[in-house]
Amino acid sequence: MAVQHLTSADFDSAISTGRRVVDLLATWCGPCRMQAPILDEFAMEHPEVKACKVDVDAEPALASRFGIMSIPTLIYFEDGKQIGKAVGVQMKEQIADALGV
Repeated sequence: MAVQHLTSADFDSAISTGRRVVDLLATWCGPCRMQAPILDEFAMEHPEVKACKVDVDAEPALASRFGIMSIPTLIYFEDGKQIGKAVGVQMKEQIADALGV
């Protein structure tokens, strides 16, 4: 399943049901560029989890809402509730463990 790019307008509805991993990133960020293919692979291997990305430069309100101080930051959701957060590049196994898949 392809990674979905989110904005403030569609964020809440996109995370409202099921398991989600949201990558908060910036296009200029080296570690964020390292995280991208890992998240893409995770999304392909785990279609039961929707993987999403938010560009913090384009969506500063979302970055502020979640207190993002460093990127990349992955936030894990289940049925709209935050269940975890990880700062820095995360491997597929770490993402799977955080989501219990």
